[in-house]
Amino acid sequence: MRPYLWSQAGNPSSVHAAGRRARQAVDTAREQVASVLGCKPGELIFTSGGTESDNLAVIGAAKAGARHGRHIVTTAIEHHAVLFAARALKAHGFEVTELVVDQGGRVDPDDLAAAMRADTILVSIGLANNEVGTIQDLASLARIAHEAGVRVHTDAVQAAGQLDINVDRLGVDLLSLSAHKLYGPKGVGALFVREGVSFERRSFGGAQERDRRAGTENVPGIVGLGEAVKRAEADRESRSAHMRRLSAALIERVTAQCPQARLTGDPERRLSAFASFAFADIDAESLLIRLDLDGIAVSTGAACTSGSLEPSHVVQALGLPERFRRGSLRCTVGRSTTSAEIARAGDAIVRHVRALRAVAAPPSAVG
Repeated sequence: MRPYLWSQAGNPSSVHAAGRRARQAVDTAREQVASVLGCKPGELIFTSGGTESDNLAVIGAAKAGARHGRHIVTTAIEHHAVLFAARALKAHGFEVTELVVDQGGRVDPDDLAAAMRADTILVSIGLANNEVGTIQDLASLARIAHEAGVRVHTDAVQAAGQLDINVDRLGVDLLSLSAHKLYGPKGVGALFVREGVSFERRSFGGAQERDRRAGTENVPGIVGLGEAVKRAEADRESRSAHMRRLSAALIERVTAQCPQARLTGDPERRLSAFASFAFADIDAESLLIRLDLDGIAVSTGAACTSGSLEPSHVVQALGLPERFRRGSLRCTVGRSTTSAEIARAGDAIVRHVRALRAVAAPPSAVG
């Protein structure tokens, strides 16, 4: 990215030498991302991140398909970038069905099949949940939608770098990505739109991104996205195995010593980096603050919504008992996380959970 931040400042839309160099950098990044997705470079639109990609997919595809119907199907645990975009369309005459999930966060294929209507035009289901890490059987869900003649979008922001995101194997028509989940820069993402899929642009001005998204391209960010996607795919299996060992160790350490702790999300079909818990009778915000003072970074839900005092929509959709809902903790490990850090984090979580329960509960109830 460095040259395009400092010495190579050309505009990719310009025809002079500096502009051509910038255009080549953008084209190279487009090819890098397309190679991992198994799509054509021209099927990619660069965006400002996952949120814009989700918004573009849901609103752009819905508006383009409105002449065929105005019914959208999604799930109750989608990222707010999907949920809020779908709900915003209600003001324009669209109907939205939000599928329930089981206690692990999985969508029942029969529920999706039952939700299909003659006027359904879009299904949007995330490949893996951003709060509890549950992985959907997206290929099967996509087949159900396609049998009904319905387009499928997936938010793959959290899954990229940990799962196969080949669009043909997933069977999706639109897919959203973000660089910062892949150790790339913040503020850049991509949207795959399969050739032939109707899509209405949401920004106006120049003819960038094949006249689908106006605005001068973020060249350094796009270069960073391309390289991040390439590197993440190259070491995906080894990095996932490393993270799976660490998250399993954290889960075992915490659940063994905290009898009133529940693992949230699907225990088997979950992202390798995720260890998410719900603790009875404690306030996770207090737990987060204590852990932060110990130098341990966690969140009480999705990183972009932590700070809210209400239980997250994902926790509520999982149907946890009331006493667990405010005690939801989201932990993720990364490529540089060590076993020693896992041990320290696990011990700290256990220690602080016990301390908080001791403060909150009557002496006779403390276990």
